[in-house]
Amino acid sequence: MAVDFVRLQHLIKERLERDRTIRTIEAAGPTLEAAVSEAATLLDAPIRRLEYEVLEKGYAGFLGSGKKNWKIRAYERVFAGKEAVRKDAGEDEEAEFVPVIEDKDGEAFVHLSPEGAFLKVVPPQGNGRRAAVEDAVKLLQTRDVTDIDRESVAQAINEMAGAYIKVGNFEHHSYNDSYVRVDIADEEMKAYMTVNPPGPGGCDISVETYLSYLHNNRVVYGIKEDFLREFADKPVYKEQILVAEGSKPVNGRDAYIQYNFETDQSKVRFKEGNNGRVDFKELNIIQNVVENQPLAKKIEAETGIVGKMVTGKIIPAKDGRDIVLPVGKNVHVSDDGSTIFADINGQVVVVSGKINVEPVTTIQGDVNLKTGNIIFLGTVIITGNVEDGFSVQAAGNIEVNGTVEKANLDAEGDIIVHQGITGKNTGAVKAGRSIWARFIENTIVESGNMVVVSDGIINSQVSAEKRIICQGKRAHIVGGHLRASEEINAKIIGSSTSGTETICEVGFNPRRKKELAELIEKKADIEKHLEDLQHNIQTLINIKKQRKSLPEDKEAYLQELMDKRDEMFGDRQKVNEDITSLNEQLNNITVRGRVSASSKVYPGVKVIIKDYISDVRGEYKAVTFILEDKLVKVTKYEEPDEEVKRGLDGYTTN
Repeated sequence: MAVDFVRLQHLIKERLERDRTIRTIEAAGPTLEAAVSEAATLLDAPIRRLEYEVLEKGYAGFLGSGKKNWKIRAYERVFAGKEAVRKDAGEDEEAEFVPVIEDKDGEAFVHLSPEGAFLKVVPPQGNGRRAAVEDAVKLLQTRDVTDIDRESVAQAINEMAGAYIKVGNFEHHSYNDSYVRVDIADEEMKAYMTVNPPGPGGCDISVETYLSYLHNNRVVYGIKEDFLREFADKPVYKEQILVAEGSKPVNGRDAYIQYNFETDQSKVRFKEGNNGRVDFKELNIIQNVVENQPLAKKIEAETGIVGKMVTGKIIPAKDGRDIVLPVGKNVHVSDDGSTIFADINGQVVVVSGKINVEPVTTIQGDVNLKTGNIIFLGTVIITGNVEDGFSVQAAGNIEVNGTVEKANLDAEGDIIVHQGITGKNTGAVKAGRSIWARFIENTIVESGNMVVVSDGIINSQVSAEKRIICQGKRAHIVGGHLRASEEINAKIIGSSTSGTETICEVGFNPRRKKELAELIEKKADIEKHLEDLQHNIQTLINIKKQRKSLPEDKEAYLQELMDKRDEMFGDRQKVNEDITSLNEQLNNITVRGRVSASSKVYPGVKVIIKDYISDVRGEYKAVTFILEDKLVKVTKYEEPDEEVKRGLDGYTTN
C-alpha cells in the first residue's frame, strides 16, 4: 500500500502543535502517591489523566534520619484523533482512560530497634483494603511490644505516610538480635547475604545496617539498594539472597565498513511491476554509481567499557580494533578519512576486499533471464548473445561477441556486434556514435555517426547522421529504408529476384528529417481536430440563431469549444513555424550526398538525394549516384574513405 505522505505530514504537524501545548511541572512528596497528587493539584487535572516520570526516588528514612522525598516530572495527557475523549450521554468523559491499577491491600510493618517499636503503614492500591488499627496492634503484640500507643498507631494508619514512627516499647535482649552473614562468590562478581531471624526481644536490621554490613565485608559495587529497602520491611530468613552483582566488561566493537551498495552479488533483487507481477528481466544485477557518489563509510571502533566486581575491582575491557579503508581503483577518500567516494561513473564492485568503480562491466554469457535487462553507466561487454525481449543500456559503448536478437540496445557511445543483429521487425538498436555489425536484418537502427556492416543490411530501417557503409564479400543492401546525410555505400544494392523496395536517401540530416516528418504528421492531426471543432461550433451557432438562445449547459459547451479552437490555432502556428525552421535547416545542408555500389545496383532501387528522386530502371555496375544541376546522375564508383573502412579500434568491415 502506498504511503499517504500528505496525511503523514498532517499528523506529524498536529502532534508537534499538541506537544507545544503540553505544560510540564515538577512535584515532590514523602511518597510517590503524594507526589502524583501534588502534580495533579498543580496541573488542575485528575490523577488518571497524568503521565509522569520519576526524577528521584524517595526514602522514608529510619528513626527520623535519611528521609528523602520522591520527585517527579508530570504532564497531562492530550488525546487526538481516534484517542480523543468522547463524551457519551450519561457517561463520564474520562471513563475510558482510567488506568488499570492492580488491587492491593494496604500493609503495616513493624521494626524493633534499641530505641523502641516502630510502625510503618503504606496505602492500598486500586480497590485494596486499608490496613486496620487492630491488625497493626496484633502485629505489634506478636513481637512482644508493650506500652502500645494506640493513638500513634491510629495516626500511622490514617496518614499512611510510608515512614516508621514510634508506637511502643519492648524488652530488648541484644543476644537475640537478628544478624546477617555476607558471602562473596562467582569470582567476586556476586554477593549474597543470609539473615537469621531475631529471637524474643531481639531487634530487626535496618537498611542502613544491611548496607554497613555489606561495606564492612568489601561489597561496595552493584548493591541492589531498592531491593534492600523492601527486604528490610519484609525480610526472608535463613535463605541465601543475592544482594549485589558486578558488571562484566564490554569489549569495544571493531571498526567496520558500512556499504551503500549490495556487496553480495548472489542476492537477486526482483523488481515488481505496477500489476504486482515480478519482472524477471529487471534483476538490477549491475550497481551503477555516479562521480562523487558516497560508496561506503567507516564506522569507528568503540572504546571498551570496563567491568567491576562487587568488591570494586576493575575488570579491563578491550577497545575495538581499527581497520584500513578498502580503497581500490577509481575511488577516493574524504578529507576526514571516513568515507569512500566514486571518481567516475561506472559499476561499483568489491574485488579482493577492495571497493572499485569499473568503467567497463563484462556479462559472461548471454543476456537472458539469468542476467535480466542491463543498465550501466559505462561500457558493457557481453561475451554471448542478447536474447529476445531483453534490453541493454549503456552510458559508454556496448560490445556483443555474439548475436543481438529481437532486443533493444541503446548506447551513448558505439555499439559493436561481432556477429549480427536479427531484430525480427521489432528489435531496435540506437547509438550516440557509430554502430558496427556483421549484418543487420529486420531491425530499426539509429546512429549518431556511422553504421558499418560487413555482410549486409536486409529489410531494415537504418538511419545514420553521416554514413552507412556495407563493405565485405557479401555486402548487400536489400529491402528497407536507409537514410544518411553523407553517403550510403555497399557492394550490391537491391536484388534481381526480390520484389522488396529498397530506398536509399542521402543529402540531409536523418534526425532532422525524422523530426520534420513527425511535425508534418502532427500538423495533419491538428488540422483534423480543427475541422471537427469548427463543424461542432458551427452546428451550435446555427441552433442558437434559430432559437435565439442556447440552454446554459450548451452555451458553456460552445464557449469551451471556441476556447479549444483558439488554443489549437496557436498549436498549429507553432508547428508551422517549426516546420519552416526545419526546412530551412535541411535546405542549408551543404553535404554532397552520394549512393555508391562497388558491384551492382539492381532495378527497383529508389535513390533520393535531398528532395530529388531517381527510380533505378536498369542494372548498373560499379556506380555512384550524385546530385548535379538538380538531377540525380550516375557516375563512376567512388570508394568510401579509408578511415571508414579501417573502423573503430581495429574493427574492420571484414
